[in-house]
Order: sequence, then structure tokens, then C-alpha cells
Amino acid sequence: MCLRQLLQSSQLQRAWRAAFLKHVQGRHPGAWRWTHSGGGPYRAVIFDMGGVLLPSPGRVAAEWEVQNHIPSGTIVKALISGGENGPWMKFMRAEITTEDFLQEFGRLCSEISKTSVPVDSFFSLLTSERVAKQFPVMTEAITQIRAKGLQTAVLSNNFYLPNGKSFLPLDRKQFDVVVESCLEGVCKPDPRMYKLCLERLGRQPSESIFLDDLGPNLKAAAGLGIHTIKVDDPETAVKELETLLGFPLRMAVPNTRPVRKTMEIPKDALEKYLKDLLGIQPTGPLELLQFDHGQSNPTYYVKLANHQLVLRKKPPGTLLPSAHAVEREFRIMKALGNAGVPVPKVLDLCEDSSVVGTPFYLMEYCPGLIYKDPSLPGLEPSQRRAIYTAMNRVLCKIHSVDLKAAGLEDYGKHGDYLARQVQTWIKQYRASETSTIPAMERLIEWLPLHLPRQQRTTVVHGDFRLDNLLFHPETAEVLAVLDWELSTLGDPLADVAYNCLAHYLPSGFPIQPGLSDCDLTELGIPTAEDYFRMYCLHMGIPPIENWNFYMAFSFFRIAAILQGVYKRSLTGQASSATAKQTEKLTEFMSNLAWDFAIKEGFQIFKEMPATKPLMRSHHTWSLLRTPGTRSYVTSTDSSPAHASKGALIFSPEGLPHRVRELYQKLKEFMERHVYPAEPELQRHQVSAERWTPSPLVEDLKEKAKAEGLWNLFLPLETDPKKKYGAGLTNMEYAHLCEVMGTSPYAPEIFNCSAPDTGNMELLVRYGTEEQKARWLIPLLEGKARSCFAMTEPQVASSDATNIESSIREEDGFYVINGHKWWITGILDPRCQLCVFMGKTDPHAPRHQQQSILLVPMDTPGIKIIRPLTVYGLEDAPGGHGEVLFEQVRVPKENIILGPGRGFEIAQGRLGPGRIHHCMRLIGCSERALALVKARVKSRVAFGKPLVEQGTVLADIALSRVEIEQARLLVLKAAHVMDVVGNKAAALDIAMIKMVAPSMASRVIDRAIQVSTDDGSLVLLNHSQDSKFLSFSCPTSCKLTAALCCTPPIMTVLFLPRYNPMRGPIPASILNTWKQKHSKVICPRSLSLQGAELRFWGT
Repeated sequence: MCLRQLLQSSQLQRAWRAAFLKHVQGRHPGAWRWTHSGGGPYRAVIFDMGGVLLPSPGRVAAEWEVQNHIPSGTIVKALISGGENGPWMKFMRAEITTEDFLQEFGRLCSEISKTSVPVDSFFSLLTSERVAKQFPVMTEAITQIRAKGLQTAVLSNNFYLPNGKSFLPLDRKQFDVVVESCLEGVCKPDPRMYKLCLERLGRQPSESIFLDDLGPNLKAAAGLGIHTIKVDDPETAVKELETLLGFPLRMAVPNTRPVRKTMEIPKDALEKYLKDLLGIQPTGPLELLQFDHGQSNPTYYVKLANHQLVLRKKPPGTLLPSAHAVEREFRIMKALGNAGVPVPKVLDLCEDSSVVGTPFYLMEYCPGLIYKDPSLPGLEPSQRRAIYTAMNRVLCKIHSVDLKAAGLEDYGKHGDYLARQVQTWIKQYRASETSTIPAMERLIEWLPLHLPRQQRTTVVHGDFRLDNLLFHPETAEVLAVLDWELSTLGDPLADVAYNCLAHYLPSGFPIQPGLSDCDLTELGIPTAEDYFRMYCLHMGIPPIENWNFYMAFSFFRIAAILQGVYKRSLTGQASSATAKQTEKLTEFMSNLAWDFAIKEGFQIFKEMPATKPLMRSHHTWSLLRTPGTRSYVTSTDSSPAHASKGALIFSPEGLPHRVRELYQKLKEFMERHVYPAEPELQRHQVSAERWTPSPLVEDLKEKAKAEGLWNLFLPLETDPKKKYGAGLTNMEYAHLCEVMGTSPYAPEIFNCSAPDTGNMELLVRYGTEEQKARWLIPLLEGKARSCFAMTEPQVASSDATNIESSIREEDGFYVINGHKWWITGILDPRCQLCVFMGKTDPHAPRHQQQSILLVPMDTPGIKIIRPLTVYGLEDAPGGHGEVLFEQVRVPKENIILGPGRGFEIAQGRLGPGRIHHCMRLIGCSERALALVKARVKSRVAFGKPLVEQGTVLADIALSRVEIEQARLLVLKAAHVMDVVGNKAAALDIAMIKMVAPSMASRVIDRAIQVSTDDGSLVLLNHSQDSKFLSFSCPTSCKLTAALCCTPPIMTVLFLPRYNPMRGPIPASILNTWKQKHSKVICPRSLSLQGAELRFWGT
């Protein structure tokens, strides 16, 4: 690594020379440059790295010292301290490690500055991507040198990074030879470095030119006969190099290059056209270059005689409708130029494709600067601020154009701009879609439902960003706004938001560099918040709301554009050389868009005050929002998408038409088939054949499948293409799930029962194609069942990080050992798959220790110890088992996602399942309440019907209120999950898990008390969600029990009203019950306060 401008005083310069060259004399009075008089043409150019190809470490150090309040010159003094035996030189010869260097370097800096110096911070900055960027002028020069057949090399004093790689942030393909001090163990100005480089190039010193920013290095090269150039400024150095080489190293027109082969156009036809248009007869040839900017519509520099022009044309091939409309570009630029907006002067529009292959237009070439990097490297903070202010002002100028005076009233539709844009880009994306991108599917549903209010209609550029502006070379003046392809009439705020995309992209982003990892205050660049405020001030409008939506839409549109570029690249039509790399970028952009959508949705459903918006990773809009406003629109639109996502649907009547039909079909199926089958299913479940699946259930499953009532549970987010399920949102399915909850047998009949639902969703979300083919398809078809093995007897397994079962790797297999219990469904003879959770690395971070494996149930080593009963209930045929896994070996490809991802996967499958359980509880409670309401109308007590008893009515009313409250809370949780995602809905999910089971317990408890007959109570085992037995033994001589347990069975038992304080229930009464009710369950007894409640066995 070499240092540029480290030596700011003659004293430091003498110290540097003394350290490196003992024979050095005083400072050369002129530039640090020596020349060799040997003859012969130059065949190789050798570059130093720091200070020549990259920014000087000396300048980096000076700026860093100012920012960190370190005495000026501290870093330089520490670097040169000790000369060749100092820590810096040893580090560059790889004689000490990074850790040792930083320790010694830090000590020296602290001694020099008399204060603690955070050298780690300086080292990180020096090696960061933001600083270590090659100068464009050098990149261009190297390209031209190699194009002429000359060799290039880089000769650098560098070092090893902590990751073991050498620090060389350059494209090695630019060089024929790379010589690094840390690899060779030798540093410049040791002559051996230069000789090694020449030897590898196969060149003599007289054939070579060496560029460096330090005099000692240049002097050593010159002593060997190499021609040298002292680099104080890259631009000036390139000019000197041009003089020596005898050919230009910079294109005459900035940002151009030779026309790519796939973008070549017929010169002869173009020249004839230009002669006729311009009325000239030139003697010289037509010159044609291609701009490397403006990829959507190929753009060319054309020179004929004294005329310099720019030609912009449609790309070749079949194009999407309304895309690449150069005709509109020509019209808008002509109108805006007359209105005083800075645009290039347009000359002619040619719609005759026979000239250059596609329609095109011509404009005058306007020389100036295009800033491609929004961080504006090389400028001062005040200059950067001025550039951004000028950009903001010209955007305001565009948005202030009088449409009528400019003749642009019909340039686009008035009103509903965002609605039309959203639909346009959805169509464009669909037309170029090559695979399913989940975030895009969510956005396609979300965006139309959250359109903000539109206040103004103006000209909108549609692609307004820094690199579409041409600036004056010496002042912060916008000379021209370029690339009007996407312009129309619309909401000007869309331009403002789009203009700020770079604030949320990383600096190394391949399509457009960003600012998200830059210190904007240090750079002098306005934050997004400042930029918005500046716009409002210039336009004289109040602060802007709904920015999350505008940002989401802007990123969505970019994603759609990138997808179009990628699709064209597959057919060879795309005009960008990097088009084929855009497939992953589409997904990246769509994820950014969905991040903003989540924040918008979070504001809606959490109702956060507009003056205190959700904190984001980059900037906040708190100073720009109008107090008391909300950023969403409510609508009564009953379209499917709107009904699903635009409002909370608390009644089945509000469901989209397709879902409403499904709901009605489900209810009819329940009435016709499920409810009538319950007695037979109950008898089978307590019979000797109970561990064999009921043939009646299998028959009902086939009927449900035939009627399209199958696999209804998969959320649209998980299965956006409806490949595996019905494509319902969580909220839509919640309404159907309530209907299923009215019968414990219904979920399995519709293939919507746990744990299969969670396991199928897990496979859809995370499984490989091979895993899906083997396990998912049989589960979806109802040909197999599954279980989820997580709970363990020795630990509190509600916290998944507590599990102790081990998973270790051995000879291409994973070996499982563990003890599990309460594994629902494992006893079912149809259970073919166990989704097993265990620890692969107990020493990893807490939430990265667990992994999930797919374990075939026929694998040796799986031992079912016993079935577990829930208060005497077996829940056949699936049951709940206690299981040992001993030396169970499964192939490595059976792991889901990879080691350490188990906790993440387990959490991902919980959200929808909680909605399912809670809505089934609500359905069960509704049925219990309906039975009670029917009963009290037909029973008389104390001379009047029960329905007229005040306490009975109060209980019914209270049950109704609690059911409605729980339903609304669950539906709201489902809706939040649909709009903002499971993670943001975590609190809502936790609340329903607490509320729904307790509500069901109370409602059932009241139902038991009301449903008395000759001193009897009804005990209703009604739910699949909770495992507890609730007793209420008041002094009023009532025994009330509400039993909520996991097994899906409904058993009605009549118990005599009895005072528990008087002793056990008489045997005569129990015998009577045995004779009246032959449906029996396993022996189990529980005692409470002297009362004994027995569950009998035969």
C-alpha cells in the first residue's frame, strides 16, 4: 500500500526518506518525477494502487482525524515511525498480523497524540467499499491502454485483511500482472519489487511507464530505467500519460464507449437521413458511440461534420405495450423546453424503422457532467449540498409547468394516477414474469388497497434521479433533464419519493449506487427527510403524508422494470450488458418495497400517532406528517382483492364472492354430511377398532375433495400461485375455520387438521423440490398423515430453545437421539412422516442451535413407549404418544433449510395455526351456545320457561358478547398477518392464544350449567386447543365442569346435580349412567374438595 500526500511538511518528507532511502537528499524543487532517456516505444504501464488508482490513504487519514477529533498528522507520523522496521512496513511485508499491527499502531498513535486513538475505526474506513473505489478516469485509461495492445500491471504495497485475503479492491482482469508486497514479502521502494514486475511482464525498464504518488518509489523506479509519472491528481496524470503514449486515454465524449455488437445500427442509412435533415454534404465519416447511460432505450452519440447529436431509439425485438415510447419523449421534451425546463433541444422524430431498425429521435448534444454515484465522490460537502438543492429545484420546476399553456393537458389522464400506475406495472410485471416472487405477489394485492389521496396533477418525469441530470462542469446548475421515457401526468409526490430511492440502497448496489451505508451529515447530502422538507418548502405545500406507500410503490415499480429487463435478456433483446444479472435484483427490490408496505400496515393497525411514526433503519418521516392524519383509505369495494385486504371482514357476508361461495358450500356440506355422521364417528372412536381410521371419515374426505373443499388452509402468502391450496388469506380462511370448528371431525375431513396443516405449510415454505415430491404431495392428497416432534418431558418445551434431543452428523447422515412426548398424531397408522426438532450445535447462539429434520416413521430406532391420555381420552386413531428416538439415522438431505434454522422454521409455522385453533374454538363455542338457546326455549323451571329466567338470559348474553369479542380479536389478528406479516402481528397472535381458550372455557361452563335435566349437567368436551380441566364448586350445591382438551372428540355426559361436600357420587347413580351411556372412556378419577368425578371404563 502506498500513501499519497502523507508528507505535508519538509520535516515529514525527510523522515519518510530516511526510513526508506538512506542516501536521499533534499526535496526535489519541482514535481516528484524522474525520466529515463532510453529510446523505444512503451509497451507496458505499471500503476501504484493507493493515491493512483484509489483515493490516497493520507487524505482518508486527514478527514478521519478531523471527524474523530484526533490531532492532525497523527496517523501519518505513526505510519512512518520506525522506517523499514516500523509496524506499518512490517505489516505490508506480512511479517506481523493485523491484530499485532493494530495494537502497535494504536500505541504509537496514542503516544503521538497524547490521547486514545480508535485505530480500528481508521483501518475499517481505509478498507471499506465506500473509500476503496477505483477512480473512473483511471479505469477508462486502463481500458484504452489495453485496447491499444499494451500491457498493464499494478505494483502495490498492501497487506492481509483479518479474513486472510490480501487488500486489493481492484478488478484483477484489468491487469496482466499483479505484484503485492504482502505476498512477496518485499515493499517498494526495494528495487526487487520493480524487477519482479518487469520480469513477469516480460518487459525491459525502457519499455515501461510507472505511476506513483510518492517520490521515493518513483526515484527507485527511475534508477532502474523505468519512465515515471508523479501522480498528484488522477486527471492531470492521465493527461501526462496520454502525451507519453501518443494516443487518447479518455473518450472525447464522457460516458460513451464503442457501440456494443448487439446494439449496432446501420451507419449508411443514418448518414443519408442526417444529410437530408441537416442539409449538409460532409466530407468526413460519421462518428458513432454508445452512451453507457440510458439502458432502457439505447442512446448514441453521433457526430457528422460540425454537428454533435444524440440519437435515442427503441430497443430491438418484441416490446411490452406502451414501453420505450420515444415518441412521447420527443413530445414532452419539446413542450417543456418551450416552458423553460432545462432539457436538450430536440430536432426531429423519425418513426420510420427502416433507417436504424426502430423509431428514434434526435437532439442536440449538450456537454456536461453526469453524476452516477449519489455520494458524489471527490466533491466538497458544500458542493454536494448545492447539487442536491439544484436537483430539488428543477424537480419543482417540472411540477410547476402550466399544462394548458404547454399544450400538455392531454399528455395523460387526469386523476387516479397511482391507481393506474399500480395496475400498469402489475400488468407489465405479469407480462414478463418468469418465476414466483412472494414479495411481488403480496405487493400486487396490497398496493391497490392502500392508495393515498391524490391532491395535484402535474407533469411527472417517472424516472427522476441524479444520474438523469446533466450538470454544468463548474457550477451546481442543471443543464438538462434526460430520459423522459416514463413521463406522464400524475401525482408529483411519486417523483419525489422515487428521487429518494438511493437513500435506501447500499453503496455497492450493482444497478445504482446508494447511500444507505453513508454518513450523509459528513458528506453534506440531505437526508430523505431533509429532501422532502426542501421540496415542500420550494413548492409552498404542507408536509407530505403516506410516504411509506409512495416508497413501496417506487420500489415495486423498479422491481417490475428489472423483471422486464431480465425477461428480455433471456431472448437477447435487453440493451444493458448487465441485464442477465437482474433476476435476483427484482427480488431484492420487491423485498424493500414490502418492507415499506409493512410499515404502512403497521401504522394502520397499531394506529400509531402520525407525529410518532415507526422508527426505520435509515430515516424517519416524523417532521413531515400532518398531525392527526391517517395514511389509508377505507372503501366498500367488494372486489375479491379489496374485500380480502382492504378492510376487516367480521361477517361472512363481506367476503369476496368466490370465498363467500366456498363458505356457503362448506356450511351445506357440514349440514348434509358431517353433523349427521357424528354419532357413528363417536361410536367408532370408543370401539375396539378405534385405532383404525374410520371408513366413514375416508368416505367423507373423498366427497369433500370432489366438491373442492380440500386443502383450504394454506395462506395466500405461502402459496401465491394457488398451486397447493385454495389461495385464501388468513382472514378469509378464518371464517371457514369457524365453521369447521363446530364439529371435531370436520378439520380432518377437509384435510385441514393439525399437525398436518403446519407441516404442509412448512414444506411449502421451506422444503426442497425433492422433499416436496416425497412428503408434501402425499399429505396434500390425504394419503398420509404426519406429526411434529418437539415437546420433551424433561424441559419446558413451550420455549423451543430448551429442547435437549441431539442431532449429530455422521458419515453423510444425521443421527438422532432424544425423548419426546405429547406428539399428536404419531399413533395413527397413516402417519408416515415425523418432523423432528433437535439440537445440532449446543454451543451456537441460543436461537441457532436447533435444526429440523424430516424423519420417515419406518426408520429404525423410533420406539413408541405409550399412548398418552388427556383426562382419560385417547383421541384415537391419531392419539398423543411418548416416543424414544435412539440412534435414528436419516440422510443429510432430509434437513430443512440447513443446520441452525430450526427455531426460525418452528416460529414460521405457528402464526396461521394459532388462527386455525382459535377460530375452531369460536366455532365450538357458537355451537354450544346454539344448543343452549334451543334448550332453554323448551325447558320450564319454577313455573316459567328457562328463557325467561334472568340469570339464564344474562349468561347467554355474556356468552354472546365474549364470543363476539374473541372473534373480532382473532379476525383482526388474521388481517394484520395478511397485511403486515406474521412477525409484525406477533402481539396480536399472542393475545388470541390467551383470549380464545379462556373464552371457550367460560362459554362451555355456562352451557353445562344451563343444560340441566332432572338434576343433571352437560359436560361438553369441545376443543382442540387447551389441556386443562376446570372445576367450579360453588356452595349453591352445583358441580360445574368445563373440559377443554387437545383430543378432537365431543362426548356428552350427564352427571347428577350433587353437593361435593357430601361425599362421593352414590354407586346407584353411577350404575344408572353406565346402563344409559355405553360410550365409555378409559378409567381415570380426579378429586377436588371432597368431590370425586369419575371417567369410567368398561
